[in-house]
Amino acid sequence: MQTADLFADPAEDRSGDIQSRMQALRIQLHQYAHQYYVQDAPTVPDAEYDRLFQELQSLEQAHPQWLTSDSPTLRVGAKPLEAFAPVRHAVPMLSIRTETDTESSGAQAFDARVRRELELSDADAPVEYVAELKFDGLAMNLRYEGGVLVQAATRGDGETGEDVTQNVRTIGQIPLKLSAPNLPDVLEVRGEVYMRRDDFDALNERQRARIAAGAKGEKTFVNPRNAAAGAVRQLDPGIAAQRPLSFFAYGAGEISPQEAVGVFGSHMELLQTLKKWGFPVAAQVDIAQGATELVAYHQRIGAMRDQLPFDIDGVVYKVNSLALQQRLGFVTREPRWAVAHKYPAQEQLTTVLSIDVQVGRTGKLTPVAKLAPVFVGGVTVTNATLHNEDEARRKDVRVGDTVIVRRAGDVIPEVVSVVLDRRQGEPAAFQMPHSCPVCGSVAVREEGEADYRCSGGLFCSAQRKQAILHFAQRRAVEVEGLGDKLVEQMVDAGIVRTLPDLYRLGLTALAVLDRMADKSAQNLLEALQKSKQTTLPRFLFGLGIRHVGEATAKALAQHFGKLDAIMDASEDHLLAVSDVGPIVAKSIRTFFDQTHNREVVEQLRACGLSWEEGEPADKAPQVLAGKTFVLTGTFPTLSRDQAKDLLEAAGAKVAGSVSKKTSYVVAGTDAGSKLDKARELGVAVLDEAAMLEMLASNQ
Repeated sequence: MQTADLFADPAEDRSGDIQSRMQALRIQLHQYAHQYYVQDAPTVPDAEYDRLFQELQSLEQAHPQWLTSDSPTLRVGAKPLEAFAPVRHAVPMLSIRTETDTESSGAQAFDARVRRELELSDADAPVEYVAELKFDGLAMNLRYEGGVLVQAATRGDGETGEDVTQNVRTIGQIPLKLSAPNLPDVLEVRGEVYMRRDDFDALNERQRARIAAGAKGEKTFVNPRNAAAGAVRQLDPGIAAQRPLSFFAYGAGEISPQEAVGVFGSHMELLQTLKKWGFPVAAQVDIAQGATELVAYHQRIGAMRDQLPFDIDGVVYKVNSLALQQRLGFVTREPRWAVAHKYPAQEQLTTVLSIDVQVGRTGKLTPVAKLAPVFVGGVTVTNATLHNEDEARRKDVRVGDTVIVRRAGDVIPEVVSVVLDRRQGEPAAFQMPHSCPVCGSVAVREEGEADYRCSGGLFCSAQRKQAILHFAQRRAVEVEGLGDKLVEQMVDAGIVRTLPDLYRLGLTALAVLDRMADKSAQNLLEALQKSKQTTLPRFLFGLGIRHVGEATAKALAQHFGKLDAIMDASEDHLLAVSDVGPIVAKSIRTFFDQTHNREVVEQLRACGLSWEEGEPADKAPQVLAGKTFVLTGTFPTLSRDQAKDLLEAAGAKVAGSVSKKTSYVVAGTDAGSKLDKARELGVAVLDEAAMLEMLASNQ
């Protein structure tokens, strides 16, 4: 069967052969389930599986005569791996119904069904539920006999799972022995093995390092669920022990003797008891009275979903009373008393239409996949980041590919992986450009960095706003009153394209801007005029040369004395500066090798910007070299910047926090926690006068 036919809308099935369509869906769903549960290598997002599953369910309901005993809708999971011993569950690990209506009406519909089954009227009290998180991990059954963990088994197909005891023993959150009083002889605790997001990220970092080092057979993982399942199914427990797994308990299986079950009147009592016995239970479990509180819980958890340290794809509602659960019973193999209420899918399938390269405000070049529109994470997505050249190559995303796209909350959508079995032919691999696609300047990738960056910061239109704001900030040339909103307006209105345009502004040009009164315009023009008198270090810092901060700019100015000498210096000459290493030297050289950057500098000079220049400073050792100072409080005659300049000119380092390595703290009035820290550590404390005396005595 052709792929196009398999994924066609059944209403548009050209053959009209519904029975064949149902068989095709069964085959495809079995394949996806095998990849997901057995191979731990999913090729499509959950939303795609759910869509096909629901289509098959609808067809079977409409045509029950064609329902077969091997239908995925009659099964809970997948067959166990042959590599592990089979475990037949004493109490089946059944699945619960999924409510795919992600709106409030999904919770309301479940409550309405429960009330209808219980024959409750509007006058009756609300049904009490337990609301829980729907974890995205691997379901697990833990069997304790005499309080000792004797077996851990996966869900498998619901009737028979896999014995993974040795691997589960490596999970620190799972107790190996229970010491609570009055324990049942047999206790089966059910829950989810999962991997935290930070642990998952750290694991993939280690995997990438191994791959880079030439390790064979290593791979990175698609998502935390995939990584957790793969760890549990490691044949070597030593390898499993290296994978950071976690566990949450959410229910029970067999409890013996049967009388022991009577101690629990509700599901919440069961969870609280499991917590007392030493099992981790998610803090977000809550009681909900009726549909209104179910809706509130769904909305509250949805709002915090992206801040949780682990993945969830929905919440679960369970009738709290165990007596009512028994009364409600099951339909087919699903309990009537529980439902999983999903959130909008965070992963979906779509097609890559093209791959563009965008230039950010700081010059970073980012490959971006242009996508066929797809609804994911609650919005329609048409672009997804590929992050950088290494990521684009690692994922091997090509134009025409079918890809899994993920969007979580406000996070920028990203391509997770390519569905390789849907690739048509051999499309060309992505190649990162080595020049800026906006201005044509050289794009540089420095050693040890993942990103390419445009070197034309003063010229590139993509970086205009950032370049102007950096140039005008207090520590650079300082144009008082020139902030984000005003720069945004001037650039968007087209009256400022490069830095020299600032100094060509007049009242007429400024009058077109919103809320720019004559007085405000005049103040800005005066601030621009004042900023023309600056210093060489401030001007250098204001140019925004990558890696050239305030300290480096001061070191360059002191070493060379003149801007032209810096602009013409070779990398070797630049390396002679105390604060300049190979990366910084190359960055400076690359910046001034761009003709348009030099032109901007010359135009700024022509607009009247000036500073004192002189001969290179003496190379005598600086008297405060090796000393670290921290400034705190308000000084009588000096600003913090002035004090910092004096200390750095004498070779001192000025730090922002106090530590054992601090030589002196210079404290003014209203000194706060830094002064307290200095006294606590026994660091010498100076006032402004003592600092000036020290500087004078060392001249």
